[in-house]
Amino acid sequence: MGLARQIAATVAGFATALVLVRESDMIATVPERHTANLRTDMHSFELPVDLAPLTIAMLWHPRLDADPVHRWLRACLREVCSSQVALGNLQLDDQRTPR
Repeated sequence: MGLARQIAATVAGFATALVLVRESDMIATVPERHTANLRTDMHSFELPVDLAPLTIAMLWHPRLDADPVHRWLRACLREVCSSQVALGNLQLDDQRTPR
């Protein structure tokens, strides 16, 4: 189709993006699965352009490396995200925050 995105704004989260587009003539690229309630009364459509792969990263302070509850949560998140990798352009990238 020869189309390309023209990025007019970058925001920190999906909710902010949807508030911005709700009050303007812009569109936002947000994941359908995680924004259904926020998109009430808004028109949704599949984008006619290819997007770069989405990277999902976990970040935590080094002091939490050995914390049993934190390790359990990271394992749960890894399992859920790993099951989605085969369905789309997801990449898993575990990182710790720098000191």
